[in-house]
Amino acid sequence: MKHILLTGGLGQLGSEISSELRKRYGTDNVVVTDIRDDVNEDILGSGPFYKLDCRNGKRAAEIIGKHTIDTIYHLAAMLSATSEADPLQAWDLNMGGLLTVLELAREHGCAVFTPSSIGAFGPTTIKDWTPQDTLQRPTSMYGVTKVAGELLCDYYNHRYGVDTRGVRYPGLISNVTPPGGGTTDYAVDIYYAAVDRKEYTCFLKGDTRLDMMYMPDAVKAAIDLMEADPDRLRHRNAFNVTAMSFCPEDLAAYIRRYIPGFEILYSIDPVRQAIANSWPNNLEDYAARVEWGWEPEYDPDSMTRDMLTVLTNRKKEDG
Repeated sequence: MKHILLTGGLGQLGSEISSELRKRYGTDNVVVTDIRDDVNEDILGSGPFYKLDCRNGKRAAEIIGKHTIDTIYHLAAMLSATSEADPLQAWDLNMGGLLTVLELAREHGCAVFTPSSIGAFGPTTIKDWTPQDTLQRPTSMYGVTKVAGELLCDYYNHRYGVDTRGVRYPGLISNVTPPGGGTTDYAVDIYYAAVDRKEYTCFLKGDTRLDMMYMPDAVKAAIDLMEADPDRLRHRNAFNVTAMSFCPEDLAAYIRRYIPGFEILYSIDPVRQAIANSWPNNLEDYAARVEWGWEPEYDPDSMTRDMLTVLTNRKKEDG
C-alpha cells in the first residue's frame, strides 16, 4: 500500500487529487499539506493534514518520516497570472519548493509527481498539435519555472535515480475549488456566471484558442501516470496531455445549448492575453497514449453538461 504526501493539497488540483487518492489508498495513507489551513473542511477533517510551507525541508522530512511516505505529489506553486504579478516570489516558491521536494525524495527514496503546464511553451513553439519534444522558450515567469522544473526533475532521475514523473497540463476546469490566478480561469468562472446571471465578462479575446481539460481527467492523468509501469516510460518530465481545445466563443456556444440566451462580453486583461497568445492552440499527446495508455473521458459538451448540472444543483441547495 502506498503512503502518499501532497504539497499544495488544498488548491484547485490538490483538493481533488487528494480526495481520489484517499478513496483508493485509504484516508490514513494520504497526508495532505498546504500553506493554508482555512479552506476545504472536507479534506481537513477526512485524514492527516499539516500546515506546511513546502520549502521547509526540515518540517517536511519529519512528516515524511512519521508517515513512512514513499510517494510525493508536489502541487504547491504560483500560477501564471499571479506569477507575473510577483515574479521573484514565483521563482522562489516554484523552484525552491521543487528543489526541496526533490532533495527529500532523494534522501527518503520517494517517487515524485510534479505537474508542468502548457505554459512551458512559448511564442516560438509550434502552435498547432505541439509535439512532445519541441522548442520551449516561454516568455512568462511561470513558464520559465515550468521548463526549469522539467529539467530539474529529469536531472534528479538521471543523476540520483529518483522516480520523477509529470504531465504538461492544459487549462483545468473544476466545479469543486475556485481557480487560483491562472490564464485559463475564464473557463471556470464562465460556468458560475452562467448559472448565476446568464452573463459573463471574459478577460481573454473571444477567438483565443487554448487546450483545456476537465478536472476528473486531470486527476486521472496524474494517478494513472504514477501507477504506470516505469519500464514503459521513455519520457518522464513531462508528458503532453490534452482533452479538448476551444476559445471563449466556442465555450459560450456550448453553454447556450443548456442555457439559451447566455451572453458573453469582453474586458481584455493585457497581461493574461499576452500569456495566452504565447501558448499553443492544442497539444499532441501521442507519447502519453502510447507509453502509459492516456485517454481522456470528457469532451466540451459532456463537461459543460456536468458543470452546469453540478453548479445548478449546488445553487438550489444553498437556497
